[in-house]
Amino acid sequence: MASDIKLTEYSHGGGCGCKIAPGVLSDILAKMPTGLIDKDLLVGTETSDDAAVYRINDKQAIVATTDFFMPIVNDPFTFGRIAATNAISDVYAMGAKPIMALAVVGMPIDKLPLEVIQEILAGGQSVCQAAGIPIAGGHSIDSPEPIYGLVALGIVDPAHVKTNAQGKAGDVLVLGKPVGIGVFADAMKKGKLPEAGYQQLVASTTQLNTAGTRLATLPGVNAITDVTGFGVLGHLLEVCRGSMVGAELTFSQLPVWSEALPLVQAGFSPGAAKRNWNSYGKDVVLPEGMAEWQRKLLCDPQTSGGLLVSCAPEKLDEVMSLFREEGFGQATVIGRLVAGAPLVTVKD
Repeated sequence: MASDIKLTEYSHGGGCGCKIAPGVLSDILAKMPTGLIDKDLLVGTETSDDAAVYRINDKQAIVATTDFFMPIVNDPFTFGRIAATNAISDVYAMGAKPIMALAVVGMPIDKLPLEVIQEILAGGQSVCQAAGIPIAGGHSIDSPEPIYGLVALGIVDPAHVKTNAQGKAGDVLVLGKPVGIGVFADAMKKGKLPEAGYQQLVASTTQLNTAGTRLATLPGVNAITDVTGFGVLGHLLEVCRGSMVGAELTFSQLPVWSEALPLVQAGFSPGAAKRNWNSYGKDVVLPEGMAEWQRKLLCDPQTSGGLLVSCAPEKLDEVMSLFREEGFGQATVIGRLVAGAPLVTVKD
């Protein structure tokens, strides 16, 4: 029976915690040959952005991204929902409106009942329906571990494209969702996740980042990205490097899921958090005496995490109001961008 299957037992990692560590990824890509230069490719690989953007004409550009991973939860339908939500998030993070998706499916056919695979696909389909887009095709393979995700496509006015390389010194930083998803995933893998924690995990990871499309049209919103596998610090550093600025982040303002806090303090944290820190810790200044659990939260890999928005201070009220209208009541100011080298300084 599908209800007896524990998907997380079939994979060595789950959700965006499966990502290759940022330092290792940089090494892999360091010697890639230069690709074709196209004046209509508005966003490519140069700034580690959320998606590629290709201009069709003066008013339209296509946004293209793909995201897939192994199970972060045991329920097949919920896994499909989370994976699809996470993939579509990159379209919203560029300020675009999703228009369609293609499914990416890899399943151990000899291990999983067909009804389990069907439930995973149905979960993804339900999210695409909520986003108002069709799944128009895809590709599947027989693989050793369960893998599911989407190629997500969107459309945007080139004037409204928001990358992670447009932040300005003095901008305020707003995070749309609390962190702690990696902590939840680790606790669940070890059989220690309370029901209340599971409910927060699902609620967060299945909430579409719809605010991105509207935020992109606001003057004074300079940069948008989503916080996923590299954690808050990793994705903020991408903004800093792309925008050639520094950042100050106040830990006490960081929104954390209430059920995740006691878990991380008790030692639950995925291995990806440590890999993240080893990759970019040299570019982070921590306050003296910061607890280990606090650093783990800053590096905690988020699956389908919140939007990280860099906006002019005078636009903050409008940004916060828009987040609330879109259902992100826990959106919080976590810091600001500052002039200087692309480093993140963390304050208590």
